[in-house]
Amino acid sequence: MSSVATEARGARHSGMKPTDVSDPNYFHKVVDCQWACPAHTPVPEYIRLIAAGRYSDAYMINWQSNVFPGVLGRTCDRPCEPACRRGRVEKEPVAICRLKRVAADNKDDIRDRLPQPSHHKNGRRIALIGAGPASLTVARDLLPLGYTVVLYDQDKLAGGMMRTQIPKFRLPDSVLDEECGYILGLEPELRLGERIDSLKAILAENYDAIFVGCGAPRGRDLDIPGRKEAAANVHIGIDWLSSVSFGHVDKIGKRVIVLGGGNTAMDCCRTSRRLGGEEVNVVVRSGFEEMKASPWEKDDAMGEGIPIHNYLVPKEFLHDNGKLRAVVFEKVKAARDAKGRREFVPTGEAPVVMECDDVLVAVGQENAFPWIERDIGIEFDRWDMPKVDPVTMQSTNPKIFFGGDSAFGPKNIIWAVAHGHEAAVSIDLICNAQDVKVRPSPLVNLLSQKMGIHEWSYDNDISNDLRFKVPHAPKEKALKDVRLEVELGFTPDLGFHEAQRCLNCDIETVFATNLCIECDACVDICPMDCITFTANGEEADLRTRLTAPAPNPTQDLYVSDFLKTGRVMVKDEDMCLHCGLCAERCPTGAWDMKKFYLETAQAGSCQNR
Repeated sequence: MSSVATEARGARHSGMKPTDVSDPNYFHKVVDCQWACPAHTPVPEYIRLIAAGRYSDAYMINWQSNVFPGVLGRTCDRPCEPACRRGRVEKEPVAICRLKRVAADNKDDIRDRLPQPSHHKNGRRIALIGAGPASLTVARDLLPLGYTVVLYDQDKLAGGMMRTQIPKFRLPDSVLDEECGYILGLEPELRLGERIDSLKAILAENYDAIFVGCGAPRGRDLDIPGRKEAAANVHIGIDWLSSVSFGHVDKIGKRVIVLGGGNTAMDCCRTSRRLGGEEVNVVVRSGFEEMKASPWEKDDAMGEGIPIHNYLVPKEFLHDNGKLRAVVFEKVKAARDAKGRREFVPTGEAPVVMECDDVLVAVGQENAFPWIERDIGIEFDRWDMPKVDPVTMQSTNPKIFFGGDSAFGPKNIIWAVAHGHEAAVSIDLICNAQDVKVRPSPLVNLLSQKMGIHEWSYDNDISNDLRFKVPHAPKEKALKDVRLEVELGFTPDLGFHEAQRCLNCDIETVFATNLCIECDACVDICPMDCITFTANGEEADLRTRLTAPAPNPTQDLYVSDFLKTGRVMVKDEDMCLHCGLCAERCPTGAWDMKKFYLETAQAGSCQNR
């Protein structure tokens, strides 16, 4: 017996266990983009449909998961894109977000494919406070099941922060009206234009459950000298954006300073340019790379001639008898304190004085719950936020649920949608007298893509393919109209070519131990050296003994059961490009390419158990 076989047989009773590919989370995690998406949208599936020109089908897959494909195709924070496997081949990932818009822009009339209002009510009444993305998601999931849903909002139109805080040049009203309309078409009871001042009063109406999705409606202010005196020209960013959105504000001074480094600050500065700001400056305390704004938001702002000044802290508003004239900044630098924590310390240099006519303060948002009484069973933490279960979205009062920014502070629309789905599942469970902590399982399929001995139902050409640029409206036109959409979106042709960059990460390499003859053909042909036949061992050791070492522990190793020689097959999921060459080369069919499709459980799943 060879020394390799002897060593392998000796390792039979130790080392890593065979990978359980029946666990839905295994291949779900391998589909990096879907795993990273809070709503777990089946990204590669809808991208393939876009490439095939099946825009309506692609839209419906999105609508099932993320509810607002047209909105998110323009505004999503794109947590899926940094996870995209294309980013391991070349610099930029697939434009997943903008492809979502391709489906929305080119779909047919899909209203006949949507759920219809339920005329058989189940006797359960649910209150939704706030008509933003989280509450609208809850409404969409519960209304077809027969729930009576009562939707409250202080504004007269649904949409929440999507309508009030996102400028029209990024998100036209027509897109928002359409996708909100799909949900309102399910006929919730609308109490729009009705402000809620007491949660105890809502509880007294004997709803079966209450969902709070009111967002984080208060912008942080700056308490520095001159703030009160110059108040007429110092504006809170999110309030100012809301006033612009509703047409209450249509101009601003020629010299504008925007304080803050998040996406709201980027919206403020770009809106200022369109309302008369000729000299607009963004000033940030942190470094450029540490800014909270998305990279593309910073790029768009700078592309419109707006400079970003870093490492400056506002210290005083200068004014002449209440007339704002400048802001004084202190120069700082990043340093570490004795405990290694990052902080900003003064450099000792002379202050920087920037003249201005108006200042927009966009240094963050916070929650304010003065309307929630503290004697109704809801516990609050030291930040005055309700204690919310991150899975069930349930508060310490079992009938009251939170989601979106009101649950965990400001995030993005896609997070609000994910919270809404989970809260709807919990409400459905509790109304059916079931445990909200026992979550229903997702729908999962794993189907072979083999059409012949060496033919597959998908195409995966692994080649260098740079990301395509999204066309923009001419800058001279865009900066004159606060409602002119600046991004034009991909044309169908550009959308097709961008979709072709997807590496089909949901087409999985599935290994059958009993068919393998250990000929090493797959090892020879693998372009990434991610397949190894070796003796088993503990994971840390095994990762160092592969053909190409696997240093990324966040991606699993696919480990087979013991083969005839006593060795195991190990594949590094981090390196695999799902090209299918191993399956094409295998003489026995031990490798197969199977499409993994996961659809997360939504409200109603518990009723099908």
